[in-house]
Amino acid sequence: MKPPPFTYHRPATVVEAARLLAELGEDAKVLAGGQSLIPLLNFRLAAPDHLVDVNHIAELDAVEVTAEAVVVGATVRHARLLAHTDVVAAHPLLVEATGWIAHGVIRNRGTVCGSLAHGDPAAELPAVLALLGGHVTAARWDGFALAHRTVAAADLFIGPLMTSLAADELVVAATFPRLAPRTGGAVGELARRHGDYAVAGVALTVTVDAGGSPVDGRAAYLSCAPTPVVVELGPAAADPVALGEVVAAALDPTADIHASAEYRRHLAVTLTRRAVVTATARARASHASAEVPT
Repeated sequence: MKPPPFTYHRPATVVEAARLLAELGEDAKVLAGGQSLIPLLNFRLAAPDHLVDVNHIAELDAVEVTAEAVVVGATVRHARLLAHTDVVAAHPLLVEATGWIAHGVIRNRGTVCGSLAHGDPAAELPAVLALLGGHVTAARWDGFALAHRTVAAADLFIGPLMTSLAADELVVAATFPRLAPRTGGAVGELARRHGDYAVAGVALTVTVDAGGSPVDGRAAYLSCAPTPVVVELGPAAADPVALGEVVAAALDPTADIHASAEYRRHLAVTLTRRAVVTATARARASHASAEVPT
């Protein structure tokens, strides 16, 4: 398998990359990790005239942990996030979701922002960004200077492998808000084989009161629709029966050769119930550790 011919570009700055994308438009694709793009090229399912390789832009290879969020630059690999001690401590939900991605070889090259820009409804990180109400920052050349805009997760994913990003926009960072106090998170999914795309999956958060009882919950589902589906679980997170009813009513899964719609719905309910138990335990543990005097 060989890719179709293309012209290779290697910008050294975001400004240079943005100017290239503005000039080349629909004829160009951005190359970061390449774990989705390269197979598409080799199978001749994509045939751009130009590849703009952003891997040599130093400023995009950055991870910032603040009191409010984890901000990930465009060329940060999944594996780096998993090994980043500050991210592991600050955002265990993000780290857990990243650990579900494919295999180690893929995580060594694939990028966080690339996964989001690809917009695969079976991918973990789009669901996590939607769950947390996060956003990406996109840059473009407006003819005179570099312009940036913030695209909320709710507005980013518009269809399978489709986002609201324009052809001349480059995702420079993704922002994943941290969990609120007394809140725990969990991820669960089922695939035919380890590392395959999930038949169905969920990332969720549960918030507990001062006594440790669940009072609120929120979930995002992957492989259940053309885009990530966010469901407000609310107080149903405290009742497995009510929880199942809320999830089953909220989802309208698609059917394919791997699973029927009804099986996906059943799987989503089961995974949600299990993940709620885990997230609740983590929320209680987080609350208990926060109350320990220093």
